[in-house]
Amino acid sequence: MTKTVTTRYDVAEHLRTPEEMAAYLEACLEEAGGDAAFIAKALGDIARAKGMSQVARDAGLSRESLYKALSGERNPGFDTILKVIAALGIKLHAEPASQ
Repeated sequence: MTKTVTTRYDVAEHLRTPEEMAAYLEACLEEAGGDAAFIAKALGDIARAKGMSQVARDAGLSRESLYKALSGERNPGFDTILKVIAALGIKLHAEPASQ
């Protein structure tokens, strides 16, 4: 019998276009349920897809601190989130919550 070899799924490998990245973040924002670390992890996935070193440079952060901030194990400061979002070329927008 042949053994089945599996690999870990990495969403960053499938985020190729800015539209896919924005759609992924939008879906994560809807599913997060107020979990800031979950959103940070989603931003980390997008940053890895774009290239963590370049995103770190564009955000004015060290690569190591960016990895830590977007690991999903901590809640980074909102200023860090805003820098990363700008570096990723993503815009946030607001709309009224459905009632």
